[in-house]
Amino acid sequence: MIVKHGTKRGYWVRISLFAVAVLAARYGEAQTATPVAQPSVSAGKHRYESLCIGCHGENGVGTEHAPALADNPDLRRGVDRIRGVIAAGFPASGMPPFGGLPAPQLDELAVYVHSLNLPASESKSAGDVAAGKQYYWNEGQCSGCHMVHGMGSSTGPDLSDVGSHLSALGLRSALATPDLSITPGYELATVLTTQGGTTLRGYLRNQTNYDIHLQDLEGRFHLLPLSETITVTKDKHAAMKPLAVPAGQMDNLVAYLSTLTGIEPGPLSQRNPTATLGANAIEFEGILHPRPGNWPSYNGLLSANRYSPLTGISKANVGSLLLKWIAPMPQLGLEATPLVVDGIMYFSGQNQAYAMDAKTGRTIWRYSRPPTTGLVGDASVGTNRGAAIFRDKIYITTDNAHMVALNRVTGKVVWEMVMPEEKQHYGSTVAPMVLNDTVIGGVSGGDWGMRGFIICYDAETGKVLWRHWTLPGPGEPGIETWGKDWPALAGGSTWLHGSYDPETDTLFWPTGNPWPDSDDRDRPGDNLYTNCILALDPHTGKMKWYFQFTPHDTADRDAVEPPVLVDTTFQGKPMKLLLHADRNGFFYVFDRTNGKLLLAKPFLRQINWATGIDATGRPIVATYTGAVPTRQRKCPDNGANWSSTAFSPTTRWYYFMAIEDCGDPKAPAGSEEAKGIGQRFLRAIDIETGEIKWEIAQPGPLVLKTWSGVLGTGAGIIFYADPNGAFCAVDERTGKLLWHYDTNVGMKGPPMTYAVDGKQYVAVTAGSVLLSFALPSQPRKINAGR
Repeated sequence: MIVKHGTKRGYWVRISLFAVAVLAARYGEAQTATPVAQPSVSAGKHRYESLCIGCHGENGVGTEHAPALADNPDLRRGVDRIRGVIAAGFPASGMPPFGGLPAPQLDELAVYVHSLNLPASESKSAGDVAAGKQYYWNEGQCSGCHMVHGMGSSTGPDLSDVGSHLSALGLRSALATPDLSITPGYELATVLTTQGGTTLRGYLRNQTNYDIHLQDLEGRFHLLPLSETITVTKDKHAAMKPLAVPAGQMDNLVAYLSTLTGIEPGPLSQRNPTATLGANAIEFEGILHPRPGNWPSYNGLLSANRYSPLTGISKANVGSLLLKWIAPMPQLGLEATPLVVDGIMYFSGQNQAYAMDAKTGRTIWRYSRPPTTGLVGDASVGTNRGAAIFRDKIYITTDNAHMVALNRVTGKVVWEMVMPEEKQHYGSTVAPMVLNDTVIGGVSGGDWGMRGFIICYDAETGKVLWRHWTLPGPGEPGIETWGKDWPALAGGSTWLHGSYDPETDTLFWPTGNPWPDSDDRDRPGDNLYTNCILALDPHTGKMKWYFQFTPHDTADRDAVEPPVLVDTTFQGKPMKLLLHADRNGFFYVFDRTNGKLLLAKPFLRQINWATGIDATGRPIVATYTGAVPTRQRKCPDNGANWSSTAFSPTTRWYYFMAIEDCGDPKAPAGSEEAKGIGQRFLRAIDIETGEIKWEIAQPGPLVLKTWSGVLGTGAGIIFYADPNGAFCAVDERTGKLLWHYDTNVGMKGPPMTYAVDGKQYVAVTAGSVLLSFALPSQPRKINAGR
């Protein structure tokens, strides 16, 4: 009934004349037949065998004269559309219209053709599901190459949802004749390289005129410029051999595969024995102490100090930095930090994750699901700050607060867990954090009336190990600071990444504001544990100590600025410190082993809500004699928001973006309070004294909402993005501008750096694209024609 252009027209004319003759005879018979009230597949099959089998073959498998109708992607549509194709025909290709058939017969044909293209999960199978499952996992040894629901090997394509994508006929064909249905990206090839004549064999995942991505048969990726290859030979056969089993066993296996429709939320029932043994596995040691050039966690280091020891880009050559590649993403206002491990970059967006060649930006695989409707806050606009990596998995949080584990080789879901226990205004924008063999995440939505928490999962199975609520429960310490019934407590979201100290085995995590953030009539007291740094036992979630920066907050002063851990000398003694520039306008230094406050100094010139910090660490809230002005500003408004920060072990200064702004836009222009309103400053602070060593004013209004933050490197360079859309490099000791690149868009994602094959890159997001910069390379010969 449907033919591709290019079929011999003469043959089609003969077939068409025959079909018209048959049609006329059948049409005459049909006038006296009893009408079919509801079209059935069996009746349609009978009609098909009478009219169509001569061209399209038995069961719609196609012939040399006409294409297959079964398992045809062009026919995976509604019955009405298929009916229209049958009625209209393709006269230009030789297929006559069948619109003269009575409507019931057209309906029968359409229903039958549609049934040939239904997903296997929606088709009746003749086989035994249990027997097919037994064969798959045992004598068939299918799990040696394929993964199903988190179990098995990731060498070949993941089959967890194969029943939703292939028809029963497609499944049978893939098993019996795999050469005819090779999954895209799994074409076998042999590559002879220029490096000692090494031969690589595996799947050709991607190929351009300039490079190839080869996945070897152990699951390891090789990202090769064509200039480093001698030959690329593609196999004529699939890696899988044709399955030769009795018909009943084939039916059983197809029946089992037909039940695989994806992964539902919930933990795995057991650990996958191959998960920690794969060629791409990275253990926790590689996250805690990264190999040179790797960036395996949100801040590069679990200390949250966005500082890299790389020195390939120096003060002497940074002026020669060039844009090496651009990777567009289907989302505005990207805020994520890429991860890089062994030359592969992992990046996330709203309900998306990518594996990319870190040298070129080309995609290896992509995971995506539609945005969730009905959300509120940042999650509703797609905010996502990054991923985590461990062993053979990538972890992301979704906009509707699910934690999802993806396989690093295939990009397919291994497990998925719903983070909240009950439906409230929860979302998640945080980059997860891996500690030992667990993965930790937080939630957003604190401005909309939810109870914040930090949650810890078994990294292999997704099983919940502990949940730490940031607001106290009935009878728990801190409940007295709310002065009201427990069910109404709200706030304390956990939407920014924490830090980890391996020596004291302590997890540090910042918390957000109470709710309602500006209306405090129903929440008297300090409102613990909002606007805090929490020091937790990572094995149990129990609190070791806490510090609250802004008790009884009424100005939305989340404490979610990075809790940076450094080991350095402080006032003449070697100490383990925690550094934090808070949104309330004060810079803090703690002894992180016990939470003792060592220093608290203002880093802003405009602070009018408090006059200082007392000896206990509590803000000295400003008081007024007489009436408070009706247009009194609250300064600061942003102070130092969630942007990344860095501490240099060379200068022993702390670098961050300070925001001199106030919360009341109605203040009279030119007034004392209005000075510097809405201006950012890149500031370097001496951690011993809180003194500003230098600053760079960022002129212009804050129209681009740049939240990028800073990156420090071992070469003495600070990278940052300014509010005008420029990506800049300055000298860490003087603040002197060394280089800049104009993107002219808002830059929200923190910068990071990595190295591949000894070459250093610096990457940052700008608007809806990811940019990577590096020094110029020597011209390289391109092997074309492969």
